[in-house]
Amino acid sequence: MPEFDKYTTPLSSRYASDEMSAIFSLRNRFSTWRKLWLNLAIAEKELGLDIITDGAIESMQKHLEITDEEIAKASAQEAIVRHDVMAHVHTFGETCPEAAAIIHLGATSCYVTDNADLIFLRDAYDILIPKLVNVINRLCKFAMANKDLPVLGWTHFQPAQLTTLGKRATLWIQELLWDLRNFERARNDIGLRGVKGTTGTQASFLALFHGDHNKVEKLDERVVELLGFDTVYPVTGQTYSRKIDIDAFAPLSSFAATAHKMATDIRLLANLKEVEEPFEKSQIGSSAMAYKRNPMRCERVCSLARHLGSLFNDMVQTASVQWFERTLDDSAIRRISLPSGFLTADILLTTLLNISSGLVVYPKVIERRIKSELPFMATENFIMAMVEKGASRQEVHERIRVLSHQAAAVVKEEGGDNDLIERIKKDDFFEPIWTELDSLLDPATFIGRAPQQVEKFVSHDVATALKPYASSIDDTEVKLNV
Repeated sequence: MPEFDKYTTPLSSRYASDEMSAIFSLRNRFSTWRKLWLNLAIAEKELGLDIITDGAIESMQKHLEITDEEIAKASAQEAIVRHDVMAHVHTFGETCPEAAAIIHLGATSCYVTDNADLIFLRDAYDILIPKLVNVINRLCKFAMANKDLPVLGWTHFQPAQLTTLGKRATLWIQELLWDLRNFERARNDIGLRGVKGTTGTQASFLALFHGDHNKVEKLDERVVELLGFDTVYPVTGQTYSRKIDIDAFAPLSSFAATAHKMATDIRLLANLKEVEEPFEKSQIGSSAMAYKRNPMRCERVCSLARHLGSLFNDMVQTASVQWFERTLDDSAIRRISLPSGFLTADILLTTLLNISSGLVVYPKVIERRIKSELPFMATENFIMAMVEKGASRQEVHERIRVLSHQAAAVVKEEGGDNDLIERIKKDDFFEPIWTELDSLLDPATFIGRAPQQVEKFVSHDVATALKPYASSIDDTEVKLNV
């Protein structure tokens, strides 16, 4: 069937990076199986299986990367035998005749499929972690650049006390730091299933080594060592416990929430015209409304974050319904969900890299919004200043209340500007503080320790977390595929 006449997932065809797509590609999957068969044979030979010759090992080593022709041949074989692993055993054996008799010796299919999946999970995290580090680093630069810029704070999406734009960014960064911690834990916890046999008892390998338990244990350890892992799960059924997939996906699901929240904030800020995501010179916002600058990058983040968050349920449900040593109803769903999860996380991070590199701030719009709300927030300052001049707090409070309600009516009922300050300036009662009004309305006096919090957070918490990744920091501009 021609390429454009069949469905392809947009995760790989439209959005994901080449390096993440490569991990879950057919070529990498089947080549990894060959690497697993090679290392099993090497370990078995080292432990005394003389039927494995040097020629067999050398032959397998020369053909570790599967060719297009071999993939097609294995696919045709699978259509006959209805078993993907055996199809590739036959194909590898035809390519390496000297090794044909010993490929997959003592192993079950999950030796290659499960160990390969675990390798892919770890390799995928090795792609995600540096990208997350760079998102954090770029947002830190944004936070520091805007640490002193007062902005209107919002609670319930109603005007609240002021904060700074840099301080708001630290709220995103802090959640991303927790995601980094979770990614690291998940990545470092991943071990291998190892060499366990059909139901996890290692019976086939015990037979190969004529009842030598010590050699079977060493075989398990040696294969894992050859594959570059420190940990082998001590007991398994036919598969590694699918609870491992839960542990691997929980950080991705949590990160999805972080990404969605951050992107939603930026979408709201774009509506307020205070902050916008990057907008390219030739970018079109709408096919009909030429003036539009839609936050399509953040919308993409929210859309894909919802998908990523939902995949966690696949892992929980799959792990909970496995019977005894295994059932095959875990297979089809994992073929879809495992690649989908990491491809989606990769896309989210690439998009966040692009967004965090080019956020556009509009200080004049921010200033105008502050001016429209600050008079109400400053009323407590006015009351305290009048009391210092000898006025009664209760009387000042009542006069401020009346004037505030009048100003609010102008804003809400007449669509006018907040004129509370003008009303105070016209009321002789407040004459004692007329000369102090500008200082009492200085936005910088309403932001508390926001700038200092940003500085300490970035210089201490973030710097500590990113220190191990100094060589991974990259300020190169990130372009999206589409």
